[in-house]
Amino acid sequence: MDLRWYGVALYLLLYVGFTYAVLWAAGEDALLSLEQFPYWLVVTASTVGYGDLSPSTLVGKWFVSFFVIPFGLGLFALLIGRVAAWASTQWKKGVRGLKTLDIADHILVIGWYEQRTLQLIRMLLREQQGAGETKPIVLCTKSDIENPLPEQIGFVKVESYNSEPDMARAGLERASVVIIDTPADDVTMTAALYCKSRNPEAHMIAYFKDESLSDLLKIHCPNIECTPSVDLEMLVKAAMDPGSSLLHHELLNVEQGMTQYSLRYCGEKDISAQALFVWLKETYEATLIAISAAKGKIQVNPPNDTRITPGTVLYYIADERIDGIKWSSSHV
Repeated sequence: MDLRWYGVALYLLLYVGFTYAVLWAAGEDALLSLEQFPYWLVVTASTVGYGDLSPSTLVGKWFVSFFVIPFGLGLFALLIGRVAAWASTQWKKGVRGLKTLDIADHILVIGWYEQRTLQLIRMLLREQQGAGETKPIVLCTKSDIENPLPEQIGFVKVESYNSEPDMARAGLERASVVIIDTPADDVTMTAALYCKSRNPEAHMIAYFKDESLSDLLKIHCPNIECTPSVDLEMLVKAAMDPGSSLLHHELLNVEQGMTQYSLRYCGEKDISAQALFVWLKETYEATLIAISAAKGKIQVNPPNDTRITPGTVLYYIADERIDGIKWSSSHV
């Protein structure tokens, strides 16, 4: 029979009450003070038995030998077993994605695309190693899987990406970054529209295989960063400029070699693109390749006389992410 917690509590209450009553009737006053009785009962019932307190009457000794210790040991084992079973259940619920996560300011990855999503998460973990601030990562999926990285990320399994109770378990409304990458573009579209309605302040990225759907989403949600498939473009580039696919792979590979990163220009005054390019190269061995232009547009290879204002996002290539940059020395 599966003994529930209230049954265990009743068993414990009867055990403690009966033990106290018998010892009181036997005249074991030294064991029954409010300070001594809980300590003595726990030590005796668990068979630790320090010996500093023990019954002095014959009735008390026989009662402890044939009731307190045997029944106490069984109760002690029952409590340990229940606690262990509860902890195991909670761990399994976490691995299976059934728990509600108490989390905020995290990166929420929506969708499961087998090895593609797993590689995405590993790259996110690797990318944050050199960052000044790291964000926890939560995977949210409808797929029938368990947490692929239980020691490194949170995991929530949902029935639908537009279900309010399910998405609340993943902390959608408290996420700072939302990445939507599902196997089906229509599911990605639905998830993106719902997530934007629930958390309009989050930075959202959606991946589409069909660029027309990407353009359609931008009409309704211009602040969502849509990433279309570039497989065909890469094939053409590799055909016309041999090695292009390897070059792009290196620029996106966070494991080795030079990688593309971004940071925000926090200098006190404007600076030219040429001066900033030289300063980054000489000081950090980093190469400036683009800046964020007006209305979120990216300007690649900006002209030397381009004025870069404080707050502009810079895109650069470097061996590692630049951390703790000293902007005060950038004005030359």
